[in-house]
Amino acid sequence: MDYESFKDKFVEDLKDRLDEQGADVKVSVNTVNKLNESYEAVTVTPEGSNIGVNIGIDKFYNAMENGRSYDEVVDKAVEVVNSGITQRPDFDIDSLSDYSQMKEKLAMEVVSAEANKEMLETVPHQNMEDMAVVYRFVLNSDDEGRASILVTNQLLENMGVTPEQLHADAMENAPQIKPVEIKGMSEVMAEMMGVEQAEMMGIFPVAPEDEKIFVATVPDKVHGAGVLAYQDFMDQAAERAGGDFYILPSSIHEVLIVPDNGEMGLKDLEAMVKEVNATQVAPADKLTDSVYHYDSQAKIFELGEKFVARQAEKEEEHAEEKGEKSVLGELKAKKEEVAKAPKKETIDKGAKAKGGEAL
Repeated sequence: MDYESFKDKFVEDLKDRLDEQGADVKVSVNTVNKLNESYEAVTVTPEGSNIGVNIGIDKFYNAMENGRSYDEVVDKAVEVVNSGITQRPDFDIDSLSDYSQMKEKLAMEVVSAEANKEMLETVPHQNMEDMAVVYRFVLNSDDEGRASILVTNQLLENMGVTPEQLHADAMENAPQIKPVEIKGMSEVMAEMMGVEQAEMMGIFPVAPEDEKIFVATVPDKVHGAGVLAYQDFMDQAAERAGGDFYILPSSIHEVLIVPDNGEMGLKDLEAMVKEVNATQVAPADKLTDSVYHYDSQAKIFELGEKFVARQAEKEEEHAEEKGEKSVLGELKAKKEEVAKAPKKETIDKGAKAKGGEAL
């Protein structure tokens, strides 16, 4: 069965199964555009409600292609839909137009500007090198799931809010509802495998000054790379890293901080990021293949390649300045030497001339 045939049959059978259960729902097929991805989905919306459940058709088709029977796939879809409808967040849909209420749920996310080029034309955003800062109203986030709404230009217009006001409010509110967490890699590993196991393997605990890598994210580990846009994040990270540092975009959910202490160069870090993105990060979770740098003295966040170029330029200027001083020093010494020499030469010449006259 090809994808199109599967889709038509799948949607019809899903609707029939839900009807048999007595569910009063509307079933439709829509293209869902999300940051980093878009997919064709079946949208199931209970009658009288503005909130529905989307399930990706391709995921169920792939499940059948990978060996699941068609009936099993439909059963699973019905289960997912029923669960989604039951667990929908309980909020007043009318409040979506009330910015005074919604701004308290405002968070920031950082995504690839290139991968989301078309989407960014429809949403308010700010550029951050080759990334973009976007905004989202987080309606619910817990162990059972997360419900949120991406802020679009149309939504913002309906609310009567400017992009500038949205950004200012997000800068203030996001760190409150999704605070920054910066932990040493040894601490993160200990949390994952258990402190006892980590101690036995000798990877925990580690003195702060001996940490090679730090992990930055948010408590729910969802879209944690957004901390890059927080006002005080760079300085907080610099304090943990002990000064300048590189930023590796592990995913849209977290970033890695590597102290710029000379142990690893930009090329090595770039190669590491590209390999991890290609082999371990799902396309939907990928941020960028770039490496970034923060100069804690100059307070400059920039692409790693820009940092290297800026450093090379500074060194060249320094070398030229040093060279100029050297030349000036030589000229000054020559001048002093010349200033003294003529006096002696004049006396000598005078003596010779006078002697000549005597002869």
